[in-house]
Amino acid sequence: MTREEFEELVSEALDRIPPELTRLMDNVAVFVEDEPPVGSPELLGLYEGIPLTERGEWYAGALPDRISVYMGPTLRLVEREGGDRELVVEEVEITVVHEIAHHFGIDDERLHDLGYG
Repeated sequence: MTREEFEELVSEALDRIPPELTRLMDNVAVFVEDEPPVGSPELLGLYEGIPLTERGEWYAGALPDRISVYMGPTLRLVEREGGDRELVVEEVEITVVHEIAHHFGIDDERLHDLGYG
């Protein structure tokens, strides 16, 4: 899969987020990266920022939160599982939802309970 195709899958996953939720997202940017930070070779996505639930009156002028979706680990995971393009689509969607949920203050334990672990 090319970088452009993977970026399109991330864009499509973002488009499937309900509008009532995307309207609530604030000061966050989504990026596709080839690989995760050193030491986390299997990380599919990462949220870096201050969740909406932790922002107070002091929150102003901050750089955008950052959601990164990692192409390399996602494609390797799908390959190990013997999957195809449909599994890549599924993994990208799960990763995008998972990281956006962190933006809303939802922790990993709850995401696992909801099937987005």
